[in-house]
Amino acid sequence: MSRLVVKNLTKIFSLGFFSKRRIEAVKNVSFEVKEKEIVSLVGESGSGKTTTAKMILRLLSPTSGEIYFEGKDIWKDIKDRESLVEFRRKVHAVFQDPFASYNPFYPVERTLWQAISLLENKPSNKKEALELIKESLFRVGIDPKDVLGKYPHQISGGQKQRIMIARCWILRPLLIVADEPTSMIDASSRGGIIKLLEELREEQGTSIIFITHDLGLAYYVSDNIFVMKNGEIVERGHPDKVVLEPTHEYTKLLVGSIPKLYRKLEDL
Repeated sequence: MSRLVVKNLTKIFSLGFFSKRRIEAVKNVSFEVKEKEIVSLVGESGSGKTTTAKMILRLLSPTSGEIYFEGKDIWKDIKDRESLVEFRRKVHAVFQDPFASYNPFYPVERTLWQAISLLENKPSNKKEALELIKESLFRVGIDPKDVLGKYPHQISGGQKQRIMIARCWILRPLLIVADEPTSMIDASSRGGIIKLLEELREEQGTSIIFITHDLGLAYYVSDNIFVMKNGEIVERGHPDKVVLEPTHEYTKLLVGSIPKLYRKLEDL
């Protein structure tokens, strides 16, 4: 069953009030994401993959096209605050910049308290809520003593991303949109972040849209790959088909830029 269906999605930006110039950032993009599936949107900066993600997250309205989540049109059927809160609980994001996801004036665990406030079945008291926060941190490999009470500048980028995944663990979303989640953290943390996302998929049945410029990484984490260039999907399919038998010239260029085949993530 398809958890997310994207149909003919288009986004056009106008360059200023008086300019007649327009940029078609996303052009008639269509794809589906099934339950427990990891799909990757792969392309260089400006290819339209992040704009597509923002429309799926309801952070940016499409010019045309439709997005269905669990059978509901996310722009036509979500009309009140209650249905929007439900959508935010079921569809969650892990963004590229772990530093931008936090308010520098609040302790980092505030994002986890916010997640608890979105739950349908909230803990009955503050003590139970704190235990849930600690459990979520342990699940992502963080000792609560190392981060609770600290501010964003006091912890590493890798820890920040792990806390965002702990937030997902609390919310148990049906869909995670992970926009370049490993690109701004050190190499030693990247494999761990990918493993945590895969564990969410296996343990909670979460579907994941993985956005990356790295075709080699997409090859090992994905069930399906969609290659984007200039706002369009130019190639799609199983990772073996896309990487080992590319047909589009741009995909061939991406394959040629992979210095060597990545090791399996289990070996990282």
